[in-house]
Amino acid sequence: MGVTRRDFLKSMAVPAGMILLPGALRAMAETASPRRPNFLVIVADDMGFSDAGCYGGEIATPNLDRLAGNGIRFTQCYSTARCWPSRACILTGYYAQQVRRDSLPGLKGGTTGKRPAWARLLPELLKPLGYRSYHSGKWHVDGKPVEGGFDRSYWLADTDRYFSPKKHLEDDRPFPPVAPDSGYYATTAIADHAIRYLKEHADKHADQPFSQYLAFTSPHFPLHAPAQDVARYRDRYREGWDDVREQRWKRLREMGIVNCALSPLDPSLTPRYFKPQVMETLGPGEVKHAVPWKDLTEEQKRFQAAKMAVHAAMVDRMDREIGRVLDQVLAMGAWENTVVIFVSDNGADASLIVRGDGHNILADAGSAKSFLCLGPGWASASNAPFRRHKVWVHEGGISSPFIVHWPAGIAARGELRRDVCHFIDLAPTLLELAGGRWPQTWNGTPVPPTPGQSLVPAFARDGAASHEFLWWYHEGNQAIRTENWKLVSDQEDHNVWELYDLSTDRSESNNLAEKHPEKVRELSDRWTRMAEEFIRTATADSAKSKG
Repeated sequence: MGVTRRDFLKSMAVPAGMILLPGALRAMAETASPRRPNFLVIVADDMGFSDAGCYGGEIATPNLDRLAGNGIRFTQCYSTARCWPSRACILTGYYAQQVRRDSLPGLKGGTTGKRPAWARLLPELLKPLGYRSYHSGKWHVDGKPVEGGFDRSYWLADTDRYFSPKKHLEDDRPFPPVAPDSGYYATTAIADHAIRYLKEHADKHADQPFSQYLAFTSPHFPLHAPAQDVARYRDRYREGWDDVREQRWKRLREMGIVNCALSPLDPSLTPRYFKPQVMETLGPGEVKHAVPWKDLTEEQKRFQAAKMAVHAAMVDRMDREIGRVLDQVLAMGAWENTVVIFVSDNGADASLIVRGDGHNILADAGSAKSFLCLGPGWASASNAPFRRHKVWVHEGGISSPFIVHWPAGIAARGELRRDVCHFIDLAPTLLELAGGRWPQTWNGTPVPPTPGQSLVPAFARDGAASHEFLWWYHEGNQAIRTENWKLVSDQEDHNVWELYDLSTDRSESNNLAEKHPEKVRELSDRWTRMAEEFIRTATADSAKSKG
């Protein structure tokens, strides 16, 4: 039986009036309780909402399924639709636009955006509470991991090569490029480093709680996977994406995760960043649009089925490596009191791009000499039953699986949580579990309140957490949600809003904008006010320095 939230948090309470500042490290470490939980935050890259078995998928994910079966699954968790803004949200507790990690009209941001000085990363907030923090995998945040508070870090900075990356670092120092045919595979290497750091922690720092941030690059393009993993799925996807989408949708309904219709395919939608010459490079098997499977040629069907086999193999392998990390947590006696969280940074990606070392049309799908992307047809299946994909802020781009497992603190086993939440909630949640409070200042600089909310109440019961509004903007795509209403538009025309009632229509199939113009005005006005507020937050330090 898990301890109650009140008893657990009471045992870790921070003394009244204490503010979390870097200089408070020693004092906070002395008050740290051995009952403080450890954290293992696992982030997949471009994994669709329904790829995992416990979210309706047919891909073998026994380790994720085990976490879900002995923990809780959230059905309405949201990302930002893109990798780097999502990671900013996870690690800072703010919308990416507030910390200059994504743009707004009139405000630059994104991969080159630098956070304000007050926007600290989660390890810096946990360190005064006695935590040691470790990072392994993708970064995509400004600055460097160790500079940002991590005690150890393996940073895979090359996302174009799974077998022989040219840029990777440990503790912010470059490693040599990996030689081809070395036996290296990125997903396994990321897990290897995480396991090594956890073993080191158990050997040298067992008296302190740990926070492990495990950021896989899988299943982001290129579709690369070991041949033996691909072989397990070689014939699985010849039935096509139409059947796979429908099967996933039916399983999701049976599980009680969704109650909506299956969204229709959108054959008119062109992948973002598409360049016509890519079709010549990839050959006649590639398909530019998500058309019905029956309309494909036999060559296209073979080619597309082979691509999805690699995607499935990448997810399968990631699950196996997650299992090895979980085994290490168990071996070091930390299983019961480790909070394990799993999310995906955005929906599956419809892109058709060739980068890195290029694509050899004669190479086997999934091999180092190939460079393939999932494409719009299979991305629609991976995001089933929702519309659109990564980059768009329709449900397919922003809906994330979200699993929480914590034997010592969550009594629920296999339950669903329908609380509407966002990645901005993760940092406040972990900080509360660690016994801390959100800082009001940092090195004398005022810290704005986080828009994130702790999800700890939702660990105990469904419907215990809520947001008045959730807000999105990425590359001209914009949305806002309040209760079950969602207003959304895309970059093609910012002024054309779609309105959906998500209580029954998360597949965004029935646009109610014409029926409820007053709700459209209310939500669009609120979207604009929030955008203006975020610009003020993001530029306050610049205005102060100029003044």
